[in-house]
Amino acid sequence: MSSAYLVLENGRVFGGESLGLAADAGGVLGEVVFTTGMTGYLETLTDPSYYGQIVVQTWPLIGNYGVIRPDFESSSPWPRGYVLRECCGSPSNFRSEGPLGSLLAEQGVVGLCGIDTRALTRIIRERGVMNGVITSDPENVDFDLLRGYAIRDAVAGVSTREVFVVNPDVTEGRGYHIVLWDFGAKANIARSLAARGCRVTVVPHSYTAEQILKLAPDGVMLCNGPGDPEENTGIIAELKKFTESMIPVFGICLGHQILALAMGASTEKMKYGHRGANQPVRDTKTGSISITTQNHGYSVTPDSIPGNALLRYVNANDGTCEGIDYKDIPAFSVQFHPEASAGPLDTSFLFDRFIGMMEAG
Repeated sequence: MSSAYLVLENGRVFGGESLGLAADAGGVLGEVVFTTGMTGYLETLTDPSYYGQIVVQTWPLIGNYGVIRPDFESSSPWPRGYVLRECCGSPSNFRSEGPLGSLLAEQGVVGLCGIDTRALTRIIRERGVMNGVITSDPENVDFDLLRGYAIRDAVAGVSTREVFVVNPDVTEGRGYHIVLWDFGAKANIARSLAARGCRVTVVPHSYTAEQILKLAPDGVMLCNGPGDPEENTGIIAELKKFTESMIPVFGICLGHQILALAMGASTEKMKYGHRGANQPVRDTKTGSISITTQNHGYSVTPDSIPGNALLRYVNANDGTCEGIDYKDIPAFSVQFHPEASAGPLDTSFLFDRFIGMMEAG
């Protein structure tokens, strides 16, 4: 392995070894974020919500069960860079198709291993999310370029280009037709709906309310995705039109934020976000606590939620908004991932709640 370095915009340098595609002198820039999952590294790598980011795994050993393509959340990895303490080169699992390092090299992902990820995570927690570059030449980093890096047009970068159908054999009268508005969807969202007998039509982010209505859906799913939610002005405007149809809507992650913006709320960037499979969420209606999978760097500002909506879920650690129920339209949304993948299945019942809304007409 060759030497490689992570240089943060505050000047801190972490030296280690290249993993996957070797870094060159120019390096690869990204927003440095950390995720706390002990497992689920394949789902993390293939989650489109990590578009434009350098992902740090806090768990010290990653790759021990190798590469398992059926567990992917999309066809390929999305992070610009991947940072580990230690990568297992000899995975042990009957489903494994090979080591993680080989996948990263094959897919052109620049990786770095052998650094103190706990120290790095502490810096991000104290200083907040910042930009970084993985490079082979830490002495010649362009800090103006590094500090000026920003994730732009993220949803357009990850959304499907073509319409396709999941579970197409469901016939009229046997199941509901869901349109999944693709902002960077994890595959398990469509799988979770298909498992409940739904036919899921996945459409690009650029679809209009009129185009979606022509598909005659029983419900619409607003999925996860990357970037600043407020950047998606066109989607927000079309969603506002669509909600007038009174067709049931379920929003997850970025979809939750975009629905809130369409209804008049605002969003804000968090200091370092929530990423991992161990976030506790409290239901304000029942008081119950669920452990959830999350991946987001923005949140809906609680004080901005309109009067025709209920702050249904809050994060038990920091009190941030985790879910909203709307009173005047058949819609609800959550910041966390009820499809888990990877993570706890505590909140998978929310898909059944969505089905129930459609059954109620």
